[in-house]
Amino acid sequence: MQKEITKTIEVLNNGGIILYPTDTVWGIGCDATNPEAVQKIYELKKRAEEKAMLCLVNSDRMLEQYVEKVPEVAYDVLDCADNPTTIIYDKPVKVAENLIGKDNTLGIRVVWEGFCNQLIFRFRKPLVSTSANISGAPSPKSFKEISKEILEGVDYVVNLPQENKSTKPSTIIKIGMDSTVKIIRK
Repeated sequence: MQKEITKTIEVLNNGGIILYPTDTVWGIGCDATNPEAVQKIYELKKRAEEKAMLCLVNSDRMLEQYVEKVPEVAYDVLDCADNPTTIIYDKPVKVAENLIGKDNTLGIRVVWEGFCNQLIFRFRKPLVSTSANISGAPSPKSFKEISKEILEGVDYVVNLPQENKSTKPSTIIKIGMDSTVKIIRK
């Protein structure tokens, strides 16, 4: 796995986009601080820039570096979550502008284990994560369902089996600065 992490970081550092196993489904990713790399993903997915993508971090500490203020209730939600949970936060900072929603929000998920956690730990920056499909097409439930267009459109395909325990995307919750909680996707 260390060899794959090293190769993946090399691609990310050069502004490339990757296809990789996340803690949920296979995803397309890049350096979340690189606007050109983020744009490549929008183009590959044929996705409108108004449609948000999320990013992954590997710890609460890293989360706090990319959100102006993490509401206390977010920690409670994360502590109680049984499944991977993405939280949409107000006022993200230090990420590519084209990753931030028009309402100044960004979905961020803390990945606690596996390849993604180790990759982010070594890369020291958040990763974009979006499903490995063309916008509007069904999300692939396994690697073999990923389209040829996606496979050929990324700069690197991580050579690891999917590690996840699930084949569905994460739960998405929006938490406002006033600590209001709204479930977006279960």
